[in-house]
Amino acid sequence: MANAGSMSVDGGEMMRDAEYSLKTPRSDANIDRQLARTLIAVGLGVAAAGLAGRYAFQLWKPLGQVFSETVRKMPSSAFSSYYKGGFEQKMSKREASLVLGISPVSTKAKVRDAHRKIMVLNHPDKGGSPYLAAKINEAKDLLDKESRR
Repeated sequence: MANAGSMSVDGGEMMRDAEYSLKTPRSDANIDRQLARTLIAVGLGVAAAGLAGRYAFQLWKPLGQVFSETVRKMPSSAFSSYYKGGFEQKMSKREASLVLGISPVSTKAKVRDAHRKIMVLNHPDKGGSPYLAAKINEAKDLLDKESRR
C-alpha cells in the first residue's frame, strides 16, 4: 500500500508540472530569441575585449621602446649583485669592503662578524677555495688595521 501512495504523490507532482506548463507557454521561438540575444551579447563582449587589447598593444609599443632604450643605456653590472672583475694586485680598502660585504668605515666588530660569516661559507676544510679564503683573510686584516674601535 505504501507503494501505491507514493505513486499517487508522484502522479500529483506530474499533474502540477503539466498544469504549470499549460499556464506559461514556452514556445521554441521564445527560446530561440533568448539564445540569439545571449549569443549577440557574448559576441559584443569578445569584440570589445579584442579592441581594448589592440589599443593596449598600440600604447605599449612606444613605452616598450623607451624602456628598452633605458635598459641599453644602463651598465650591465647594475642588474647584478655580484662584483664584476677580478682581484687587484694589492687589495684596496674598497675591494676589501666589497669582499666582506660591509661598509669601508665599519667597526672592528662588524668586520669580525662579516669575516666569520663569509669564512663559514668559504672555508677550505668545508670545500671552499684556499685562494678565496686567503683573500677573505686579507680583506679582514686590511679593514681591521684601518677600522675604529
